[in-house]
Amino acid sequence: MQFEFSEQQRMIRDMARDFAAREVAPIAAAIDHEERFPADVVKKMGELGFMGINVPEQYGGAGLDMVCYVLAMEEISKACASTGVIMSVNNSLVCWPLETYGSEDQKRDFLTPLARGEKLGAYCLSEPGAGTDAANQQTMARPDGDGWIINGMKNFITNGANADTLIVFAQTNPELRHKGIRAFIVERTDPGFSVIRKEEKMGIRASDTAQLAFDNVTVGPERALGGEGAGFKIAMSTLDGGRIGIAAQALGICAAAYEAALEYSKQREQFGRPICQFQAIQWKIADMATRLDASRLLTYRAAWTKDQGRRFSEEAAMAKLFASEASHFITNEAVQIFGGNGYSKEYPVERHFRDAKITEIYEGTSEAQRMVISGSQLKK
Repeated sequence: MQFEFSEQQRMIRDMARDFAAREVAPIAAAIDHEERFPADVVKKMGELGFMGINVPEQYGGAGLDMVCYVLAMEEISKACASTGVIMSVNNSLVCWPLETYGSEDQKRDFLTPLARGEKLGAYCLSEPGAGTDAANQQTMARPDGDGWIINGMKNFITNGANADTLIVFAQTNPELRHKGIRAFIVERTDPGFSVIRKEEKMGIRASDTAQLAFDNVTVGPERALGGEGAGFKIAMSTLDGGRIGIAAQALGICAAAYEAALEYSKQREQFGRPICQFQAIQWKIADMATRLDASRLLTYRAAWTKDQGRRFSEEAAMAKLFASEASHFITNEAVQIFGGNGYSKEYPVERHFRDAKITEIYEGTSEAQRMVISGSQLKK
C-alpha cells in the first residue's frame, strides 16, 4: 500500500499552497465581509491551470489527475473556502460533463475557454422545488425546429451571477419524469437569461449564489449536451465527482481551523500556563486531529479511485459525508478553544465556522450521502 504522493502531485500541492498564501489568504477576510467575488484571483487561478486541472491539454486544461485536483482544492480552500468552491464548480460540475459528454465542437467552443480560465462556468440543477429531489425539474425545454426554447427558474446556483457558460437541466417530457430530462449549454449573453438576485448567505459569502431566470431562451441543436433523456444521468454522474471537490473544500476548512486553534492553544495562557496544557483542550486537539486525518484519507482515496477508472460513487459519498461533518465539528471546537475571541471577526475561526456548514448541504446533503452509501452497501 502506497501513501506517498508523486513528484508531480507534490509540485501541484506546493504551487497551490504558495499561491494561496500570497494571493488568497491576504484578502479572504475582506472579500467575505464585503461579499465580493474575487475576480482577479479567479483569473490568476486560470492562468496557473487551476480552473481546468483534470481537462486534457488539447482542450486547454492542465491534464493532471484527480489527486492533484484534491491537493490544490485543499490548499485554496484552506485560505478561502469561497474561492475554493468557485474553483470546484468550474472543474467538477462544468468542465467534467463537457469533457465526458460533449461533442468535439462543444469541447472546442465551450470546454477550452473554461479550462483555460478565460470563462467561468455554473451548474444549474437546483430549483425552488427541486433540491434533493432533483428529478422534479420544472424548467421546461420545448422543441422549436431543430432547437429548444427554455423557460424556468434555477435556485442556489454557485457562480450564477458571474458565469459565462451554464450547464442547464430542463424537462423535455414531464410524463417520463427523470428520463425526460435533458442537459443544455446556455451562455449568459443569450436573450432571455437573467440573474434575479444574489443570495445573502451565512458563509462562503465571497462566492456568489444566485437565482436565475430563463425566459424563452432559445438554443440550437449544437447546445444540447448528451442524448435525449440523458440529462438526469449526466447530472448524477457529475455530482459524484463534485462531491470529491466539496470533500476537499471541507478538508481545507478543517485544516485551517485546526491549525489556527492548535497554535492559539500554545499561546493563550490561563491560570499561569498555556491552555494546551489542560486535559480538556488536549482532548479537543486529539479529536480534531483524528477527524482531520480521517477526512484526508477518505478524500484522497475517493480521488485515487476515480483516477483508477473505477466506480467511485460510494467513495465520493463517504468522503463528502465525513469531511463535511468533520468540518462542522472541528470548526466548532476551534471556536471553543478560542473562547470569546473565537466569536470575534478579528480571528479567522469565526469565518471557518460559518463556511463549514454549507459543505453538509450542497452537492447532496449528508442525508443524501447516507442514502447513496447505504444503497451501495445493501447491494453487496
